[in-house]
Amino acid sequence: MAQINRQTVIGDILDLDGTTAPFFLEMGMHCLGCPASRGETIEQACEVHGVDADELVAKLNAHLADK
Repeated sequence: MAQINRQTVIGDILDLDGTTAPFFLEMGMHCLGCPASRGETIEQACEVHGVDADELVAKLNAHLADK
């Protein structure tokens, strides 16, 4: 995965690096194991949880770049 964007599926991110889970938990997405949440894009999840998708994408990309 080159870089995460608004259309990246959450399950793909978690499969790539499980240490990203706290970023989703922090936004109130506590059901990371359920199929529905793993199939959502960042944009869809952020819309439901009232989170700025661009801010989350930036945090995730920064986290992955630091590894």
